[in-house]
Amino acid sequence: MQNFLAKSSGDTAKLVAQAKALCGTDDKLWLLPPLVDLCAIPYGTLANAFASESHAARQNGFLHLVVPPDSPEVLDNCSAIQELQSKARAQGVFVHALGAMTAELAGTAPADMLALQQAGAIAVSNARADMANDDVLLRALEYAANFAIPVFFYPNESALAKAGVAHDGFIATYQGLPAIASVAETAAIAKQLLLIKHTNVRAHFSQLSCQNSVQLIREAKTEGLNVTCDVAMHQLHLTENALIGFDTNAYVLPPLRSEQDRQALLAGLQDGTIDAICSHHTPLSLRDKFAPFAEAIPGISAFDTFMALGCKLVADGVLSAEQLVAKIATNPASIAGIDALWQSTGGAIVVDPNKTWQVTKDTLLSQGKNTPFLGERLQGKVVAVFFD
Repeated sequence: MQNFLAKSSGDTAKLVAQAKALCGTDDKLWLLPPLVDLCAIPYGTLANAFASESHAARQNGFLHLVVPPDSPEVLDNCSAIQELQSKARAQGVFVHALGAMTAELAGTAPADMLALQQAGAIAVSNARADMANDDVLLRALEYAANFAIPVFFYPNESALAKAGVAHDGFIATYQGLPAIASVAETAAIAKQLLLIKHTNVRAHFSQLSCQNSVQLIREAKTEGLNVTCDVAMHQLHLTENALIGFDTNAYVLPPLRSEQDRQALLAGLQDGTIDAICSHHTPLSLRDKFAPFAEAIPGISAFDTFMALGCKLVADGVLSAEQLVAKIATNPASIAGIDALWQSTGGAIVVDPNKTWQVTKDTLLSQGKNTPFLGERLQGKVVAVFFD
Protein backbone atom coordinates (compact mmCIF):
# COMPACT_ATOMS: atom_id res chain seq x y z
CA MET A 1 0.00 0.00 0.00
CA GLN A 2 1.48 3.34 -1.06
CA ASN A 3 1.33 5.82 1.81
CA PHE A 4 0.66 9.50 0.97
CA LEU A 5 -0.11 10.59 4.54
CA ALA A 6 3.20 12.39 5.11
CA LYS A 7 1.64 15.86 5.24
CA SER A 8 -1.34 14.99 7.39
CA SER A 9 -1.03 14.52 11.11
CA GLY A 10 -2.79 12.29 13.56
CA ASP A 11 -1.67 8.76 14.39
CA THR A 12 -0.26 7.80 10.99
CA ALA A 13 1.05 4.43 12.12
CA LYS A 14 -2.38 3.52 13.51
CA LEU A 15 -4.10 4.57 10.28
CA VAL A 16 -1.68 2.54 8.19
CA ALA A 17 -2.29 -0.51 10.37
CA GLN A 18 -6.07 -0.08 10.16
CA ALA A 19 -5.95 0.30 6.39
CA LYS A 20 -3.78 -2.78 5.93
CA ALA A 21 -5.97 -4.81 8.26
CA LEU A 22 -9.11 -3.92 6.29
CA CYS A 23 -7.80 -3.69 2.74
CA GLY A 24 -4.66 -5.82 2.73
CA THR A 25 -1.13 -4.87 1.75
CA ASP A 26 -1.55 -4.62 -2.03
CA ASP A 27 1.08 -2.09 -3.11
CA LYS A 28 -1.24 -0.86 -5.85
CA LEU A 29 -3.58 0.69 -3.27
CA TRP A 30 -3.14 4.30 -2.18
CA LEU A 31 -3.47 5.58 1.39
CA LEU A 32 -4.42 9.27 1.16
CA PRO A 33 -5.30 12.03 3.61
CA PRO A 34 -8.90 13.31 3.68
CA LEU A 35 -9.85 15.35 0.62
CA VAL A 36 -10.58 19.08 0.79
CA ASP A 37 -13.07 20.44 -1.74
CA LEU A 38 -12.72 24.15 -2.53
CA CYS A 39 -16.14 24.39 -4.15
CA ALA A 40 -19.13 22.21 -3.40
CA ILE A 41 -22.81 23.10 -3.45
CA PRO A 42 -24.23 19.99 -1.77
CA TYR A 43 -27.06 21.38 0.33
CA GLY A 44 -29.52 22.70 -2.20
CA THR A 45 -33.20 21.96 -2.67
CA LEU A 46 -33.08 18.15 -2.49
CA ALA A 47 -34.93 16.58 0.42
CA ASN A 48 -32.69 15.38 3.26
CA ALA A 49 -29.68 16.83 1.45
CA PHE A 50 -27.65 17.29 4.63
CA ALA A 51 -27.80 13.57 5.34
CA SER A 52 -27.45 12.23 1.80
CA GLU A 53 -24.79 14.59 0.50
CA SER A 54 -22.70 14.51 3.66
CA HIS A 55 -22.73 10.71 3.44
CA ALA A 56 -21.78 10.86 -0.24
CA ALA A 57 -18.97 13.28 0.58
CA ARG A 58 -17.52 11.09 3.34
CA GLN A 59 -17.72 7.84 1.41
CA ASN A 60 -15.95 9.46 -1.53
CA GLY A 61 -13.15 10.78 0.65
CA PHE A 62 -14.24 14.36 1.32
CA LEU A 63 -14.11 15.44 4.96
CA HIS A 64 -13.79 19.22 4.37
CA LEU A 65 -16.09 21.18 2.05
CA VAL A 66 -15.86 24.86 1.13
CA VAL A 67 -19.30 26.16 0.19
CA PRO A 68 -20.13 29.43 -1.62
CA PRO A 69 -22.08 32.22 0.08
CA ASP A 70 -25.35 31.28 -1.61
CA SER A 71 -25.45 27.65 -0.52
CA PRO A 72 -28.15 26.86 0.41
CA GLU A 73 -29.07 30.39 1.51
CA VAL A 74 -27.25 33.71 1.48
CA LEU A 75 -24.54 33.57 4.13
CA ASP A 76 -24.49 37.26 5.05
CA ASN A 77 -25.13 36.87 8.77
CA CYS A 78 -23.40 35.04 11.58
CA SER A 79 -26.30 32.79 12.54
CA ALA A 80 -26.67 31.43 9.00
CA ILE A 81 -22.99 30.48 8.88
CA GLN A 82 -22.99 28.87 12.31
CA GLU A 83 -26.18 26.93 11.64
CA LEU A 84 -24.83 25.59 8.34
CA GLN A 85 -21.58 24.48 9.93
CA SER A 86 -23.38 22.88 12.88
CA LYS A 87 -25.83 20.93 10.70
CA ALA A 88 -23.04 19.63 8.47
CA ARG A 89 -20.83 18.68 11.42
CA ALA A 90 -23.69 16.67 12.85
CA GLN A 91 -23.56 14.64 9.62
CA GLY A 92 -19.83 14.02 9.91
CA VAL A 93 -18.30 16.62 7.60
CA PHE A 94 -16.65 19.97 8.14
CA VAL A 95 -18.22 22.76 6.12
CA HIS A 96 -16.13 25.89 5.65
CA ALA A 97 -18.36 28.74 4.60
CA LEU A 98 -17.56 31.67 2.35
CA GLY A 99 -19.31 34.68 3.81
CA ALA A 100 -21.16 37.09 1.53
CA MET A 101 -18.94 39.94 0.37
CA THR A 102 -21.95 42.24 0.03
CA ALA A 103 -25.18 42.39 2.01
CA GLU A 104 -27.67 39.86 0.60
CA LEU A 105 -25.21 39.39 -2.28
CA ALA A 106 -26.93 42.42 -3.76
CA GLY A 107 -23.64 44.03 -4.76
CA THR A 108 -24.59 47.45 -3.41
CA ALA A 109 -22.64 47.66 -0.13
CA PRO A 110 -20.00 45.57 1.64
CA ALA A 111 -21.32 43.12 4.21
CA ASP A 112 -20.01 43.01 7.78
CA MET A 113 -17.16 40.78 6.68
CA LEU A 114 -15.23 40.95 9.93
CA ALA A 115 -18.24 39.65 11.86
CA LEU A 116 -18.68 36.86 9.31
CA GLN A 117 -15.04 35.88 9.69
CA GLN A 118 -15.40 35.85 13.47
CA ALA A 119 -18.47 33.62 13.06
CA GLY A 120 -16.39 31.07 11.18
CA ALA A 121 -16.27 32.16 7.53
CA ILE A 122 -12.88 31.27 6.06
CA ALA A 123 -13.14 33.94 3.34
CA VAL A 124 -15.69 36.10 1.54
CA SER A 125 -17.11 36.03 -1.96
CA ASN A 126 -19.95 37.44 -4.02
CA ALA A 127 -20.20 34.11 -5.88
CA ARG A 128 -21.45 34.78 -9.42
CA ALA A 129 -23.68 37.66 -8.32
CA ASP A 130 -23.03 41.08 -9.87
CA MET A 131 -21.59 44.11 -8.17
CA ALA A 132 -23.59 47.31 -8.68
CA ASN A 133 -20.39 48.98 -9.85
CA ASP A 134 -16.63 48.73 -9.56
CA ASP A 135 -16.52 51.18 -6.67
CA VAL A 136 -18.45 48.73 -4.48
CA LEU A 137 -16.00 45.98 -5.42
CA LEU A 138 -13.03 48.21 -4.64
CA ARG A 139 -14.43 49.19 -1.24
CA ALA A 140 -15.18 45.56 -0.42
CA LEU A 141 -11.65 44.51 -1.33
CA GLU A 142 -10.16 47.33 0.72
CA TYR A 143 -12.27 46.21 3.69
CA ALA A 144 -11.15 42.59 3.25
CA ALA A 145 -7.49 43.55 2.85
CA ASN A 146 -7.60 45.73 5.96
CA PHE A 147 -8.67 42.77 8.10
CA ALA A 148 -6.63 40.14 6.20
CA ILE A 149 -9.79 38.38 5.00
CA PRO A 150 -9.21 36.27 1.87
CA VAL A 151 -11.50 36.74 -1.11
CA PHE A 152 -12.81 34.03 -3.46
CA PHE A 153 -13.75 35.04 -7.00
CA TYR A 154 -16.07 33.17 -9.37
CA PRO A 155 -15.08 35.26 -12.39
CA ASN A 156 -17.93 36.18 -14.69
CA GLU A 157 -18.70 39.45 -16.44
CA SER A 158 -22.47 39.16 -16.72
CA ALA A 159 -22.76 41.97 -19.29
CA LEU A 160 -20.73 39.73 -21.61
CA ALA A 161 -22.10 36.37 -20.49
CA LYS A 162 -25.70 37.61 -20.77
CA ALA A 163 -28.10 34.67 -20.68
CA GLY A 164 -25.64 32.27 -22.26
CA VAL A 165 -25.65 28.57 -21.42
CA ALA A 166 -22.87 27.11 -23.58
CA HIS A 167 -19.36 27.90 -24.78
CA ASP A 168 -19.23 30.26 -27.74
CA GLY A 169 -18.15 27.63 -30.24
CA PHE A 170 -19.38 25.29 -32.94
CA ILE A 171 -21.68 23.24 -30.69
CA ALA A 172 -23.59 26.27 -29.40
CA THR A 173 -23.97 27.56 -32.95
CA TYR A 174 -25.00 24.17 -34.33
CA GLN A 175 -27.58 23.57 -31.59
CA GLY A 176 -28.81 27.16 -31.45
CA LEU A 177 -27.89 27.68 -27.81
CA PRO A 178 -27.20 31.12 -26.29
CA ALA A 179 -23.41 31.35 -26.00
CA ILE A 180 -20.96 32.57 -23.38
CA ALA A 181 -17.69 33.83 -24.84
CA SER A 182 -14.58 33.04 -22.82
CA VAL A 183 -13.91 36.78 -22.59
CA ALA A 184 -16.77 36.97 -20.07
CA GLU A 185 -14.47 35.10 -17.69
CA THR A 186 -11.14 36.62 -18.68
CA ALA A 187 -12.39 40.22 -18.64
CA ALA A 188 -13.60 39.69 -15.08
CA ILE A 189 -10.26 38.17 -14.06
CA ALA A 190 -8.28 41.01 -15.67
CA LYS A 191 -10.26 43.64 -13.75
CA GLN A 192 -10.14 41.72 -10.50
CA LEU A 193 -6.37 41.25 -10.78
CA LEU A 194 -5.89 45.01 -11.17
CA LEU A 195 -7.91 45.61 -8.01
CA ILE A 196 -6.04 42.86 -6.17
CA LYS A 197 -2.78 44.55 -7.06
CA HIS A 198 -4.15 47.88 -5.87
CA THR A 199 -5.47 46.58 -2.53
CA ASN A 200 -2.99 43.76 -1.88
CA VAL A 201 -5.83 41.47 -0.82
CA ARG A 202 -5.25 37.70 -0.84
CA ALA A 203 -7.46 36.18 -3.53
CA HIS A 204 -8.46 32.82 -4.91
CA PHE A 205 -10.04 32.28 -8.33
CA SER A 206 -12.39 29.32 -8.49
CA GLN A 207 -13.37 27.18 -11.49
CA LEU A 208 -11.20 28.51 -14.29
CA SER A 209 -12.46 27.25 -17.63
CA CYS A 210 -10.44 28.74 -20.47
CA GLN A 211 -6.96 29.22 -21.87
CA ASN A 212 -6.67 32.97 -21.44
CA SER A 213 -7.73 32.74 -17.80
CA VAL A 214 -4.87 30.36 -17.08
CA GLN A 215 -2.44 32.74 -18.78
CA LEU A 216 -3.68 35.73 -16.78
CA ILE A 217 -3.20 33.87 -13.49
CA ARG A 218 0.21 32.62 -14.62
CA GLU A 219 1.31 36.19 -15.33
CA ALA A 220 -0.14 37.43 -12.03
CA LYS A 221 1.83 34.83 -10.10
CA THR A 222 5.00 35.73 -11.98
CA GLU A 223 4.38 39.35 -11.00
CA GLY A 224 4.15 38.30 -7.37
CA LEU A 225 0.43 38.80 -6.69
CA ASN A 226 -0.93 36.78 -3.78
CA VAL A 227 -3.35 34.69 -5.84
CA THR A 228 -4.28 31.04 -6.19
CA CYS A 229 -6.79 29.24 -8.39
CA ASP A 230 -8.61 25.98 -8.95
CA VAL A 231 -10.38 24.12 -11.73
CA ALA A 232 -13.42 21.86 -11.56
CA MET A 233 -12.60 18.20 -12.25
CA HIS A 234 -15.13 17.96 -15.10
CA GLN A 235 -13.38 20.77 -17.00
CA LEU A 236 -10.26 18.57 -17.21
CA HIS A 237 -12.11 15.71 -18.91
CA LEU A 238 -15.02 17.13 -20.87
CA THR A 239 -15.48 19.71 -23.63
CA GLU A 240 -18.39 21.41 -25.34
CA ASN A 241 -18.88 18.18 -27.30
CA ALA A 242 -20.60 16.71 -24.22
CA LEU A 243 -23.55 19.00 -25.04
CA ILE A 244 -24.28 17.25 -28.33
CA GLY A 245 -27.86 16.03 -28.20
CA PHE A 246 -28.78 18.72 -25.67
CA ASP A 247 -27.66 16.64 -22.68
CA THR A 248 -28.61 18.87 -19.75
CA ASN A 249 -26.46 16.76 -17.44
CA ALA A 250 -23.50 18.46 -19.13
CA TYR A 251 -24.94 21.94 -18.54
CA VAL A 252 -22.73 23.68 -16.02
CA LEU A 253 -21.51 27.21 -15.35
CA PRO A 254 -18.86 28.13 -16.28
CA PRO A 255 -19.60 26.08 -19.39
CA LEU A 256 -17.59 23.21 -20.78
CA ARG A 257 -15.32 24.79 -23.36
CA SER A 258 -13.13 23.81 -26.31
CA GLU A 259 -10.47 21.12 -26.51
CA GLN A 260 -7.88 23.89 -26.77
CA ASP A 261 -9.11 25.30 -23.47
CA ARG A 262 -9.06 21.85 -21.85
CA GLN A 263 -5.46 21.31 -22.91
CA ALA A 264 -4.52 24.72 -21.48
CA LEU A 265 -6.14 23.77 -18.18
CA LEU A 266 -4.14 20.54 -18.09
CA ALA A 267 -0.94 22.47 -18.83
CA GLY A 268 -1.74 24.93 -16.06
CA LEU A 269 -2.30 22.05 -13.69
CA GLN A 270 1.08 20.57 -14.59
CA ASP A 271 3.15 23.75 -14.33
CA GLY A 272 1.62 24.81 -11.02
CA THR A 273 -0.42 27.74 -12.27
CA ILE A 274 -3.56 25.89 -11.17
CA ASP A 275 -3.15 25.02 -7.51
CA ALA A 276 -6.13 22.78 -6.86
CA ILE A 277 -8.95 20.72 -8.31
CA CYS A 278 -12.46 21.12 -6.90
CA SER A 279 -15.55 19.01 -7.47
CA HIS A 280 -18.13 21.80 -7.98
CA HIS A 281 -20.57 19.13 -6.80
CA THR A 282 -24.12 20.32 -7.47
CA PRO A 283 -26.73 17.58 -6.95
CA LEU A 284 -30.01 18.33 -8.68
CA SER A 285 -33.36 16.63 -9.11
CA LEU A 286 -34.65 15.06 -12.31
CA ARG A 287 -37.11 17.94 -12.55
CA ASP A 288 -34.25 20.45 -12.47
CA LYS A 289 -32.67 18.80 -15.51
CA PHE A 290 -35.73 17.54 -17.36
CA ALA A 291 -36.33 20.74 -19.29
CA PRO A 292 -35.30 22.45 -22.51
CA PHE A 293 -31.53 22.97 -22.27
CA ALA A 294 -31.56 26.73 -21.66
CA GLU A 295 -34.29 26.37 -19.02
CA ALA A 296 -32.59 23.59 -17.03
CA ILE A 297 -30.60 24.24 -13.86
CA PRO A 298 -26.81 24.16 -14.34
CA GLY A 299 -24.73 21.76 -12.30
CA ILE A 300 -23.08 18.34 -12.18
CA SER A 301 -23.25 15.78 -9.38
CA ALA A 302 -19.55 15.15 -8.88
CA PHE A 303 -18.63 13.55 -5.54
CA ASP A 304 -18.98 9.98 -6.79
CA THR A 305 -16.92 10.35 -9.98
CA PHE A 306 -14.27 12.69 -8.57
CA MET A 307 -11.67 10.12 -7.51
CA ALA A 308 -12.00 8.04 -10.67
CA LEU A 309 -11.40 11.12 -12.79
CA GLY A 310 -8.44 12.03 -10.59
CA CYS A 311 -7.01 8.57 -11.06
CA LYS A 312 -7.38 9.03 -14.81
CA LEU A 313 -5.16 12.11 -14.63
CA VAL A 314 -2.49 9.91 -13.07
CA ALA A 315 -3.04 7.05 -15.52
CA ASP A 316 -2.80 9.49 -18.45
CA GLY A 317 0.48 10.91 -17.13
CA VAL A 318 -0.91 14.39 -16.47
CA LEU A 319 -0.04 14.22 -12.77
CA SER A 320 1.86 11.85 -10.52
CA ALA A 321 -0.04 10.35 -7.59
CA GLU A 322 1.84 12.72 -5.26
CA GLN A 323 0.85 15.71 -7.36
CA LEU A 324 -2.79 14.59 -7.38
CA VAL A 325 -2.78 14.45 -3.57
CA ALA A 326 -1.41 17.99 -3.49
CA LYS A 327 -4.15 19.25 -5.84
CA ILE A 328 -7.07 17.63 -4.01
CA ALA A 329 -5.97 17.70 -0.37
CA THR A 330 -2.79 19.48 0.68
CA ASN A 331 -3.05 22.63 -1.44
CA PRO A 332 -6.81 23.11 -0.90
CA ALA A 333 -6.32 22.88 2.87
CA SER A 334 -3.69 25.61 2.66
CA ILE A 335 -5.76 27.82 0.36
CA ALA A 336 -8.79 27.51 2.65
CA GLY A 337 -6.63 28.35 5.65
CA ILE A 338 -7.60 25.17 7.47
CA ASP A 339 -4.20 23.42 7.62
CA ALA A 340 -4.24 23.14 11.40
CA LEU A 341 -7.75 21.69 11.52
CA TRP A 342 -7.10 19.37 8.56
CA GLN A 343 -4.00 18.00 10.24
CA SER A 344 -5.43 17.76 13.74
CA THR A 345 -8.57 15.90 12.65
CA GLY A 346 -6.41 13.43 10.77
CA GLY A 347 -8.14 10.53 9.09
CA ALA A 348 -7.34 8.69 5.89
CA ILE A 349 -8.90 7.10 2.83
CA VAL A 350 -7.90 4.07 0.79
CA VAL A 351 -8.11 4.35 -2.98
CA ASP A 352 -7.94 1.52 -5.47
CA PRO A 353 -6.78 3.29 -8.65
CA ASN A 354 -7.42 0.13 -10.69
CA LYS A 355 -10.96 -0.66 -9.54
CA THR A 356 -13.32 -0.52 -12.51
CA TRP A 357 -16.95 0.38 -11.98
CA GLN A 358 -19.91 1.62 -14.01
CA VAL A 359 -21.62 4.92 -13.34
CA THR A 360 -25.32 4.22 -12.85
CA LYS A 361 -28.01 5.81 -10.77
CA ASP A 362 -27.62 2.92 -8.33
CA THR A 363 -23.84 3.28 -7.93
CA LEU A 364 -24.07 7.01 -7.21
CA LEU A 365 -24.34 7.67 -3.47
CA SER A 366 -25.43 11.26 -4.04
CA GLN A 367 -29.14 11.96 -4.46
CA GLY A 368 -28.16 13.93 -7.52
CA LYS A 369 -27.96 11.66 -10.55
CA ASN A 370 -27.14 14.56 -12.85
CA THR A 371 -23.81 13.52 -14.32
CA PRO A 372 -22.75 13.33 -17.96
CA PHE A 373 -20.74 10.22 -17.05
CA LEU A 374 -23.88 8.07 -16.60
CA GLY A 375 -23.38 4.73 -18.30
CA GLU A 376 -19.61 5.04 -18.54
CA ARG A 377 -17.11 2.66 -16.98
CA LEU A 378 -14.55 4.48 -14.88
CA GLN A 379 -11.41 3.27 -13.15
CA GLY A 380 -10.53 4.31 -9.61
CA LYS A 381 -12.56 4.28 -6.42
CA VAL A 382 -12.39 5.15 -2.73
CA VAL A 383 -12.75 1.71 -1.11
CA ALA A 384 -12.42 2.63 2.57
CA VAL A 385 -12.48 5.72 4.78
CA PHE A 386 -11.11 6.19 8.28
CA PHE A 387 -12.76 9.27 9.76
CA ASP A 388 -13.72 9.90 13.38
